[in-house]
Amino acid sequence: MNMTGPISRLRDDRVTLAHGGGGKAMRDLIEDVFTSVFQPPGMEDQARLMSAALQEPGARLAFTTDSFVVTPIEFPGGDIGKIAVCGTVNDLAVGGAKPLWLSASFIIEEGMDIAVLRRIVASMSREAATAGVRIVTGDTKVVGRGSADGIFVTTAGVGVIPPDRDLTAEAIRPGDVAIVNGVLGDHGAAILAARGDLALSTDIESDCQSLSDLMEAALAAAPGIRAARDATRGGLASALNEMAEAAGVTIEIEEGQLPLRAEVKGLCEILGLDPLYLANEGTLVLFVPEEQADAAIAAMRRTKAGRGAVSIGRAAPRGAMPVVMKTSFGGCRIVDMLVGEQLPRIC
Repeated sequence: MNMTGPISRLRDDRVTLAHGGGGKAMRDLIEDVFTSVFQPPGMEDQARLMSAALQEPGARLAFTTDSFVVTPIEFPGGDIGKIAVCGTVNDLAVGGAKPLWLSASFIIEEGMDIAVLRRIVASMSREAATAGVRIVTGDTKVVGRGSADGIFVTTAGVGVIPPDRDLTAEAIRPGDVAIVNGVLGDHGAAILAARGDLALSTDIESDCQSLSDLMEAALAAAPGIRAARDATRGGLASALNEMAEAAGVTIEIEEGQLPLRAEVKGLCEILGLDPLYLANEGTLVLFVPEEQADAAIAAMRRTKAGRGAVSIGRAAPRGAMPVVMKTSFGGCRIVDMLVGEQLPRIC
């Protein structure tokens, strides 16, 4: 008898269709793999939540949802569980919300190794603790072989926006400074290398990380921050285009100020890719009035996720194109939205 902890009732090494059937096998999977780790408040069909932040007059709820289908499901710097938590937390944080609660729904393919599933769940739990959120409810479904490519994860997140915050891209004004918190393109490059299709050897790891602490630090130092956006699918270029269109401005960036690893640059040169369109999972871009830019950068650099914070350009009155880049050779290049899909299944 195991006298040091709960006895595992799950005897299978791989997920079977019985684990999605609603009976004892499903209960054993959920209790052994999921709720024993996430420890949600109760086992009802819904989570019942309360926070003092909701009681503040003028506070607003922020709610977001996302699905994750990344392949491979484990990659340098993270896995599908970590990216699911980070992606949802970051969607809340860049809107000025303090993330509080997450749901997690799993579609698992028959035959999946339960040891891998345990690693994914443990990764989610660690990242949730790092981000200061709780996974409070969820769902599990099992589908037949060949129907889900291992596992798909859907998360939804709820946070609270304090009454004095209203971050929106429409608020960006000419003269506002664009700041990123670190290097660009690491996630896309790491996923590309991890797939092994091109026999590439690299030490690049995904930048997958939660950005809630960074946003809180930046907002405390620079309360005038206009807007922020996490540069995920479509990379920095697509995020900037979306923000420029919403604000009716042109965003001018400086090629020489873009933080890029030499390895990412080299990978892109070999494959004919543009690092501005590579996905990120722990990188954001924010706009702040010029007089608060130095304070924002200094505050961001004091956080783990913002050590590489740097200004990359600024907003200007609307010109012919939403986003342009001043090149290192003194010319000017149009930076358009991503057309098509540069790299599928990256998140």
